[in-house]
Amino acid sequence: MPERYAPLFERLRAAGEGAFVPFSVLGDPDPATSLEIVRTLVEAGADALELGLPFSDPVADGPTIQAADVRALAAGTRLQHAWALIRALRDEFPALPIGLLVYANLVERHGAPAFYATAAAAGVDSVLVADLPTLEAPPYVAAALAAGISPVLIATPSCSDTTLSEIARLGAAYTYVVARSGVTGADMTAPALDGRLLERLAAVQAAPALLGFGIAHPEHVRTALALGAAGAISGSAIVQRIERHLDAPSEMLRVLAAFVREMKAATRQAG
Repeated sequence: MPERYAPLFERLRAAGEGAFVPFSVLGDPDPATSLEIVRTLVEAGADALELGLPFSDPVADGPTIQAADVRALAAGTRLQHAWALIRALRDEFPALPIGLLVYANLVERHGAPAFYATAAAAGVDSVLVADLPTLEAPPYVAAALAAGISPVLIATPSCSDTTLSEIARLGAAYTYVVARSGVTGADMTAPALDGRLLERLAAVQAAPALLGFGIAHPEHVRTALALGAAGAISGSAIVQRIERHLDAPSEMLRVLAAFVREMKAATRQAG
């Protein structure tokens, strides 16, 4: 499988930019519209994608993304539809890093080797298992690497130095840095992370840090980059815009494109 994250971060560093990575749930609000949404995110300037597989119990997510999972499942989206969407995106955007955010049940249901092999065949570059403690990660990491997929791990301010060292040892592609406690949600407290966690991650040579949870405004992106992150991930703010325009798909795509352009522009203004 081609390495797509490292060239991306190298190119952005050379250009003095950070990465902007939007998140959406595959199949939300239905598979056909979901493909149009993700295509719009990329064409508006997304540097990479983080995509969720629809799941009935997304415990790391707040009500906004939970509702997106419900919409996708109610529209009949199943795993085979999600893989088909990813294959379509991979064909259309061959150099774009595509990451999955999933839950352990989805991996375990099929067995980790089979799950990661299927993801790799669809064109996935990285997988983050959101409810997987670092202590339990090694078997998943081994299965991911065997399939040619980069395992992404989550770092939080409460992680001990020992845990951060494990995250650096096991993780690849990027490190998902959670900016605040709680679940995802753009309406919750804005990121309040100081730079110490990013300094600790750099000290153990962890993969580049992307800041997530609560990234909803250009100022959040600028703050993330000023703290030393390689970029920012925005999920609930994207999904909110989908939810608000379910009855007006054209307007939905216009609003999403404008949001991505605004957030991407902020990655060029951090200095």
